[in-house]
Amino acid sequence: MSATQTAPARDRLRIAIQKNGRLAEPARSLLTACGLSWRQSRDKLFCYGESLPVDLLLVRDDDIPGLIADGVCDFGIVGRNELDEQGAARRRIGLPDAYQALRGLNFGQCRLMLAVPEEWEWTGVEQLAGKRIATSYPAILADWLAERGVDAQVVELSGSVEIAPRLGTADLICDLVSSGATLAANQLKPVETLLESEAVLAGPVRTPDDARAGLMAMLLRRLDGVVKVQDSKLLMFRAALDRVSELTRLLPDADPLVQLPDDGGHLRLQTMCHGALTWQRLEDLERAGAQGLMVLSVERSLA
Repeated sequence: MSATQTAPARDRLRIAIQKNGRLAEPARSLLTACGLSWRQSRDKLFCYGESLPVDLLLVRDDDIPGLIADGVCDFGIVGRNELDEQGAARRRIGLPDAYQALRGLNFGQCRLMLAVPEEWEWTGVEQLAGKRIATSYPAILADWLAERGVDAQVVELSGSVEIAPRLGTADLICDLVSSGATLAANQLKPVETLLESEAVLAGPVRTPDDARAGLMAMLLRRLDGVVKVQDSKLLMFRAALDRVSELTRLLPDADPLVQLPDDGGHLRLQTMCHGALTWQRLEDLERAGAQGLMVLSVERSLA
């Protein structure tokens, strides 16, 4: 399908996710939390939607942007790093944008970073002039270098980027970093961040004008309702009216307290907390006058 063609009309939505890899299980769990369920095909690559007309394709992560661009899939869950790399590569050869990141999904966080040998004394990007940089993200790196006016050689590798300096094929690397353990094991240290990445929901630049449009809007709303409260807890307790001000001060990361009357001369209070409710925090609230503290998990929300 050419870049100017539109996808054929159909009445079922298709979502592509990683078949294997670090984003596969969280992506599937997120979609399940949105009320989706599937019947898996024999080849285990296509899953037919049973609860809703939403089918699932299990593919390589680097295939997902192309499947959206070609209209084969309507949504994809993929790392921002992969989406941005392929988008940058398209622009470098004059192709228009065909997909976009619609939502950050709050998992799969990592950074695309420059890393140099530990013995280097890093003083700034001017040190990159004339150097060979190994990477699996040549388009992002080339754009980043061009923006800073740095003339360096981009060495494209499909894997094992971190060993390139030891093999003598590059002077430094540009690669994804999560914990930094792989860099340390290869005597490298991170020095510059090019991209903060996470899993995103990707979709087409233009929404289709058939039955899928309503399904896409519904799924986006459900995703928002799940992602928004992923790290939130509902806190419920009782307290005297004169303790409310102090209790509010102890909950700076919470929504405004909802006050309900209680027959015992106290107020029943509840709030949504967006930070960690540790035992220490609960004990601090208790000492400040909160009684009958209860912490409840929240799975989804429709605002």
